[in-house]
Amino acid sequence: MCKQQWMEENLKPGEHYAGLILGQPGEQDYHLVVLADEPVSCINWQTAMDWAKSIGGELPSRREQRVLFANAKEAFSDTWYWSGEQGAVYADYAWYQGFLDGLQSYTRKSYEGRARAVRRIYL
Repeated sequence: MCKQQWMEENLKPGEHYAGLILGQPGEQDYHLVVLADEPVSCINWQTAMDWAKSIGGELPSRREQRVLFANAKEAFSDTWYWSGEQGAVYADYAWYQGFLDGLQSYTRKSYEGRARAVRRIYL
């Protein structure tokens, strides 16, 4: 099957294909897809998590966000977007990805940022 045929069969209107994610040891490889919807305003982390779930997706992991920056940057505005990962040291912080400069860092979950949901197609 060619790439174009696969994309036509697996992507819904408005979705963006981001690439193949190699599974960590013991995990499956999968294709990463950015869902079409995006909240109209900036939202806090928990609201972003709930919103992503409500549309059948999840916020991307930090690892996935690096792939999104590299392969699907055109699907994002030049600002930062929440990841689904909480801070390891501080429970009231979560990670984000900057889509202007590629910076990954963390900030308070109460701050308001952008969000995009992803889905995974396992091989």
